[in-house]
Amino acid sequence: MLNASPDGLLAELHADVRDALGVQALERLHIARAVLGIFFTGVQLDNGVGGLCATPVKSVPDAVCCPSSAQAMPVPGRIAGRSAAEVLQDLHRPQDLRRALAIATLNALAETLWQRDGPPPGVRVAQGDAFDALAIAPGQQVALVGAFPPYLRALRRAGQPFHVLELDPATLKPEELPFYVPAQRAPEVVARADVLITTGTTLVNGTLDGLLRHLCPGAQAAVVGPTATLRAAPFARLGVTVVGGTRVRAPAELLDLLAEGGSGYHFFGKSVERVCLCL
Repeated sequence: MLNASPDGLLAELHADVRDALGVQALERLHIARAVLGIFFTGVQLDNGVGGLCATPVKSVPDAVCCPSSAQAMPVPGRIAGRSAAEVLQDLHRPQDLRRALAIATLNALAETLWQRDGPPPGVRVAQGDAFDALAIAPGQQVALVGAFPPYLRALRRAGQPFHVLELDPATLKPEELPFYVPAQRAPEVVARADVLITTGTTLVNGTLDGLLRHLCPGAQAAVVGPTATLRAAPFARLGVTVVGGTRVRAPAELLDLLAEGGSGYHFFGKSVERVCLCL
């Protein structure tokens, strides 16, 4: 099993955004509204900009009324009004739910930078899904981290050789089980892959850095989903070739959807746009 760490790449992304915006800006910007939805966590800053992160539902404590369990949660009633600088400190703490809120805030700050400066320099920006941006060649071996249904379907339809690394095989359909590999075998599977695809959830649980360390030279690597922060340099330094993230176009509308249990099916192409950075 790969060692999980809340720092590494997250610390680099934090530093990248902090240096680009400036410490004073992080202290001036505050959370106007936050929603910890079933599937996604979203924030809107007081500059009107929004950000997203997958909600780590398996990290939700069984009994949140218990004081020891409640420590794992952001404190309800005390999120709105907090400075971005303060919220970002949870990037470096072990509680997944707190980190998800911090990543959503980080992504709102990355969007703030995009609106001010345009896309990160030195990258090609592509609209749509990262799977298309990868342009996987026939016969290339793919390592998929997590049972991500759209990609599983696309790989099977294409007859692409692939393995799916998953902690819970119960999430796979019977026809997908032949491709299953236990997560403990990640180092050997990633080292043999021509293409690595992982959702940004590995940022939340701290396993992304360990996965990227096993990439073979010349392999493609994509980090995809609303959790992926649209900043180029920290990912490129670790061998990532495609960052498939999102830009929140209508933050208030998005947060209303999340508060009602909304998922990607409800906001993609409406309040949220898919964008890829090709590094």
